[in-house]
Amino acid sequence: MTKSEKKDLEKNHSQDRDLNEKETPKTPDSEKEESAEDKLKKTQEKLLRSMAEMENQRRRFEKEKEEAFEFGGFNFAKESLSLLDNIDRAISSFKNDEKLKNNKDLNKIIDGIDIVKKDLISIFKKNGIEAIECINKKFDPNFHQAMLEIENSTKEPGIIIQEVQKGYMMKNRLLRPSLVGVAKKTLEKADKK
Repeated sequence: MTKSEKKDLEKNHSQDRDLNEKETPKTPDSEKEESAEDKLKKTQEKLLRSMAEMENQRRRFEKEKEEAFEFGGFNFAKESLSLLDNIDRAISSFKNDEKLKNNKDLNKIIDGIDIVKKDLISIFKKNGIEAIECINKKFDPNFHQAMLEIENSTKEPGIIIQEVQKGYMMKNRLLRPSLVGVAKKTLEKADKK
């Protein structure tokens, strides 16, 4: 090979090298490290998000478990309130029955029923179920259900003056609203002549 042929060959070879370098550019080491760092950051962010989500889910489950434990018997308690209502009706019925009024054992029967009622109230209190006190209190639709309005000149309008049925709370949750009668202003009739 002649010198000119060698030069031409080297020139072509260097041109090929230049073309290859343009097609696949070389990346410096610092660029490779940045992309690895970016990947690491993204992975850390995903991991932190996953851990936060798992912690939130754990808290939700814990709260649900506590509520299930506290209020698991909510429906049972609500249904059991009818027992108290029926005991009160039975006592009232016995006291108002003309045939039973003359019976010397009536007080013993009523005392026995009262013992059962007190035991039931005690069980309710142990489980966080308590009656709502409403007489002479301001009507609150969150705890009371108005059944009737009663004209009353001595009480302020909106004050509860009659309890039709007792309401109950279970650990700050309404079990059953009180059915009440609420005072309203007495309407003054105009004299007609």
